[in-house]
Amino acid sequence: MRKKVALHNLGCKVNAYETEAMAELLKNRGYEIVPFGAEADIYIINTCTVTNIADRKSRQMLHKAKKRNPDAVIVAAGCYVQAAERELVQDDSVDIIVGNNRKKEIADIIEDYLERMEEERNISKKKGIHVEENGILTDYEYLTIDSMEEHTRAYMKIQDGCNQFCTYCIIPYARGRVRSRKLPDIMEEAERLASSGYQEVVLTGIHLSSYGVDFKDEKISLVHVLREIGNHPGIKRIRLGSLEPGIITDEFMQEVVKIPSFCPQFHLSLQSGCDKTLERMNRKYTSGEYLNRCECIRKYYPDAAITTDVIVGFPGETEEEFAETRQFLERVKFSKIHVFKYSRREGTKAAGMEHQVADSVKAARSDELTALEEQMRAEYLERLTGTEQEVLFEESVRIGEQEYFIGHTKEYVKTAVLTDQDLTNKILTVKIKNLLNTEIVLAEF
Repeated sequence: MRKKVALHNLGCKVNAYETEAMAELLKNRGYEIVPFGAEADIYIINTCTVTNIADRKSRQMLHKAKKRNPDAVIVAAGCYVQAAERELVQDDSVDIIVGNNRKKEIADIIEDYLERMEEERNISKKKGIHVEENGILTDYEYLTIDSMEEHTRAYMKIQDGCNQFCTYCIIPYARGRVRSRKLPDIMEEAERLASSGYQEVVLTGIHLSSYGVDFKDEKISLVHVLREIGNHPGIKRIRLGSLEPGIITDEFMQEVVKIPSFCPQFHLSLQSGCDKTLERMNRKYTSGEYLNRCECIRKYYPDAAITTDVIVGFPGETEEEFAETRQFLERVKFSKIHVFKYSRREGTKAAGMEHQVADSVKAARSDELTALEEQMRAEYLERLTGTEQEVLFEESVRIGEQEYFIGHTKEYVKTAVLTDQDLTNKILTVKIKNLLNTEIVLAEF
């Protein structure tokens, strides 16, 4: 009987990609992939360590899996493994730990462990440990996928690692230095995805803006990847994951605007609109420089969706500094803002900083910016009323008493039309009528 494997992903889109890739490797090896809520012989949790809360969730999911089936093999993989190997070695709920850059070996690692279980009766204390030190994570791990759970949009990991060392972030320690995927391998995967029917590809990475900086003998950057995928006849849309503002220059924008399939949705990480706070965060830009990047985007794409992340309650953030951030957000007018309360992460420089902000203050500031975000998002969506937009339709969804078909514009605005047709994976032009709710615009043909 085939062994059943359940996988669960925690964290970012890169983790999601790697979870899909591991599932594909195991399926090709003959394992049956089942939902995480089902009983399985093997549970794999692809962990996250971006905050202390993420660490706790990772531990909870590992323990939940062991509780669901005490006889199952529990595999902890990913970033929390890199950051907390010692703790996981002591955790009786975990049988195998797999660090970053070893996920491509997941099938062999599991099979080796299962063989040892057959050969050795007292294996309960002999964990399978497969973790490399971060300092030697210098080669890109070539995981690939041919399909994903989403049927219209595929995520493609093209970069790993980070060299930035923001004072609040553990990721450079968990993911290692910048490593980029070779362009021919990217194009091979793009070809497979297009052959599987995907019309949109989203490029992701831990620090996507750094793509290519590790190539010593060739000058290849993110623009080269965009240009090559843009030339593929089967890929109708290219979208970028999170970017650092420094990548946005006139030269960069002049290149991407030539690519008809490029989607003008820019997620530019901000974190704070106050220069003093940015300096404590080690963000390497000022609010003025960030604003210039946004203006540069709008010079080429006046209606571009510019989204961002903001951390409130960073150590030392005063009321005046928070007010500067709020004023800056109002000036830029983002289409969407992800607001995060600062989470103290052991192992980072910020964790030891003086003047840690009280949780109650963080909560109040988060609520204030969340209300501002809702207002900005509504204003951006209302600007679309009466415009024609190209929508890639994805699925049928019931909202209230009506059945709608839902898709996204190039700016990643969720759009609904009333229809009884199956529009799955069709790209159609619609006219925006009005807001259906705070997240969705209503359109008609």
